[in-house]
Amino acid sequence: MMFDQFLKETAELIENGESFVTATVVRALPPTSGKPGDKAIIHADGRISGWIGGGCAQPVVVKEALKAQADGRSRLVRISPSDSNPEEGIVDYTMTCHSGGALDIYLEPVRPKPQIMIMGRSPVAQILARLGSTIGYGVSIVCSQDNCTDTTDIEMIVTDDFKLPAGKITAQTFVVVSTQGEGDEEALEQAVNSDAVYVAFVASKTKAAKVMEFLEERGVSPEKVSRVRAPAGLNIGATSPEEIAVSILAEIVQIRANAAKSAAKPAPNPALNVIQSEAKDPICGMMVEKSNAKHKSEFQGKTFYFCCAGCKQKFQQSPEHYLAG
Repeated sequence: MMFDQFLKETAELIENGESFVTATVVRALPPTSGKPGDKAIIHADGRISGWIGGGCAQPVVVKEALKAQADGRSRLVRISPSDSNPEEGIVDYTMTCHSGGALDIYLEPVRPKPQIMIMGRSPVAQILARLGSTIGYGVSIVCSQDNCTDTTDIEMIVTDDFKLPAGKITAQTFVVVSTQGEGDEEALEQAVNSDAVYVAFVASKTKAAKVMEFLEERGVSPEKVSRVRAPAGLNIGATSPEEIAVSILAEIVQIRANAAKSAAKPAPNPALNVIQSEAKDPICGMMVEKSNAKHKSEFQGKTFYFCCAGCKQKFQQSPEHYLAG
């Protein structure tokens, strides 16, 4: 992939709010098809755009890239033909099918900005918008024509009755309803019926209970109503608009941190398309995803999976030899 094309594609993915991982070859010992400076983009579904080497390199890079995407941590992957002393900070893969060469590939996950959508223009809403923007979050404010005023670097969404365009709220959006008496019910109903990962309502317990009751009378399911965090924010004894805004932002940061920890732990049904059903390549020892394996061979009624054509060829020449080991 040419560097200008690489920059253009990454910019488009960021603009579209998509997660991806960049892969860069930082070291290569011949013979290898990947060279220092080669770059690729690994998409959330495991597709590769660009080039970082063929054969064993690509499935390894995809596997580690999806892990990096899940836990948000960069990593250096080394693919070499022989065992080496483990080094801190390097993920080692031993590949006998790699023709004697070695590759070091740096993987860096790129995630879209966390998005905070604030419904209303109360003092808490305005302070929260500034705080969120300051720490690098994407912030938008939903308000009516009467009380919407432009704020630098913050997207303003002008709408009647807080009705939002389709797709505006996603599973990566944190919604805070801070209308404080101006369309509370309408705004909260829109929020709880959305795909938002977090819905908070800035109100007293008494006011929140009344609005929740209204939503249930409107036919909103109890499950959806129970998603609402009210009063909004962590319980830190906040009283002023500034303190309440801080408590809400702290709660959002905490939720994101907990989600990252959960993503880093092994799970029986991971959300991302991480390798779920694997088999060990009998030649090089690499774990190969069965569902995507391009190289397979049948022997004595059993299917064997290989990371590349070279391993498959070696196996087929003398399967008894490799199975005996």
